[in-house]
Amino acid sequence: FDPRHHLGTHCFGFPKTGPHRLRFLLESVKDLRETLKKKGSTLVVRKGKPEDVVRDLITQLGSVSAVAFHEEVREILKW
Repeated sequence: FDPRHHLGTHCFGFPKTGPHRLRFLLESVKDLRETLKKKGSTLVVRKGKPEDVVRDLITQLGSVSAVAFHEEVREILKW
């Protein structure tokens, strides 16, 4: 979880993650973890800036051949 998602939006300062969205995200992650556990896997959840957390995980794991990620779209819509 990136703490920057709890800050205001770029344009208007509205919260990016309000209480309802946060609850949905937490429930979704919990459900995903439980589903993976039933299949013999697990889910690593961390809080921090992804650029720091991913680097630390790679260092901790030692042998990582690939990392996949997505970037948040920061486009301003013009009507």
